Amino acid sequence: MHLFRIARIFSIAHRHGIDEILVRREPTGKLASLCRFLRFWRSDYDAEAVRLRRFLEDLGPISVKFGQVLSTRRDLLPTAIADEFAKLQDRVPPFPAAQVHAQILAAYGKPASEVFAEFDETPVASASVAQVHFARLRAENGGHEVAVKILRPNMEDVIAHDLSLLGTLARLVETLWSDGHRLKPRELVAEFAKYLYDEFDLIREAANASQLRRNFKDSKLLLVPGVYWDFCSTAVMVMERMHGVPISHNEALIEAGVSLTDLSRAGVEIFFTQVFRDGFFHADMHPGNIFVAVDGEDKGKFIALDFGIVGTLTESDKNYLARNFVAFLRHDYRGVATAHVEAGWVPPGTRADEFEAAIRAVCEPIFDRPLHEISFGKVLLRLFQTSRRFNVEIQTQLLMLQKTLLNVEGLGRQLDPDLDLWKIAKPFLERWMNEQLGWRAVLRGVMDESPDWPRTLPQLPRLVHRALRRESVAQITPLLTRLVTAQRRQNRLLMLIAVLLLAWQVIEYCK
Repeated sequence: MHLFRIARIFSIAHRHGIDEILVRREPTGKLASLCRFLRFWRSDYDAEAVRLRRFLEDLGPISVKFGQVLSTRRDLLPTAIADEFAKLQDRVPPFPAAQVHAQILAAYGKPASEVFAEFDETPVASASVAQVHFARLRAENGGHEVAVKILRPNMEDVIAHDLSLLGTLARLVETLWSDGHRLKPRELVAEFAKYLYDEFDLIREAANASQLRRNFKDSKLLLVPGVYWDFCSTAVMVMERMHGVPISHNEALIEAGVSLTDLSRAGVEIFFTQVFRDGFFHADMHPGNIFVAVDGEDKGKFIALDFGIVGTLTESDKNYLARNFVAFLRHDYRGVATAHVEAGWVPPGTRADEFEAAIRAVCEPIFDRPLHEISFGKVLLRLFQTSRRFNVEIQTQLLMLQKTLLNVEGLGRQLDPDLDLWKIAKPFLERWMNEQLGWRAVLRGVMDESPDWPRTLPQLPRLVHRALRRESVAQITPLLTRLVTAQRRQNRLLMLIAVLLLAWQVIEYCK
């Protein structure tokens, strides 16, 4: 079976001219000369990027999903290939009803008729990982309308098999393609495996949905379906059924009386709220996963679906991003370069002034144009390309953010072609920065740390005394640095207490 699969892959590769791409880029060039002499290839091939996309489509759903993940790695892939891979869509036929019922029986230990009062065997959505059916819970369980997400059966073996083959292809790319080592294909396969296995745990997806719903509780902009935990397992997930119109159906939204302009602005606000307030964001915001409510008091609200892929950001990530975005908006290229250097993403020895000059070359031509003609996503892509030139190590969570930002901008411009993402983002980011660095941030930090005071404050004199006895200036310096920072942030009361304690310990030590 393994040999048959390999033979099929090579057959598909030859049909799309993938072998021609690899051999032509073989470093020595001798193999390509031989193949041309033997007339081994056709002369009517499509562009390389198109061939690669069609090759992945013909390989099957796992390879299609691999291409979708690759499309986010614009820091590594040529732009033409990344753009072509972004067109990949799951067009997977649903699996049979008999297998659906077998999955439900395995999950609950009883047939669907005993779990649900109604169950529609015709799926409303089918993808490479799972498919979704509408159902209704039994009366004793509330009788609610629900959406049931069911994993494709026996996919573990298929995944392991295809990942093994992708690893083999990755090694071939590294060996035969002159750009193979720079593209890091084996690392990409490993990254893809992580995301794929995460998506195959529906308990994890249910937890993601629950967290996002909690973050947007009582929101006027976004609805997230509730999760029925008693009916969730790793292979079956049951959530609240949501009613709405797909966001790509502009005419239906207009007929329902929904303002597309307001909707586009709300989408941008939702994105920045997820990123900078929560550090937890929906990272798969393509049109198939976003609906809009058109009835009742929720009219005009976004509806988020499919939570298999989410992104998370640390406080350090958020500060880095906010500093970069605000610096861009203020034409402060030195600030962008400094943020990269201080984050440790630029290799040691990189000159900040050279990095600043490269960033200026990217941004100045863009800023000479009216803001409504500028693509926020394209600016970010060009920054990543510049970062690649300086060997900047791009973090995975920020690549997911880049993909999501491009999705948001695309959705926004689809709803409102004149959408000015920068104009909407600037006040939000500046307000967030003020909250992070102003007196509110100091007060919030004090309140966050206050539960630990009863335990840590009594230890402070002993720790300072120990540091003095060891005559370690290096151990005292961080404390003094924090004191100076506290003063700058107007935390004078805490600073006074700390200084008095330090002075007391010095006096005691000198006696």
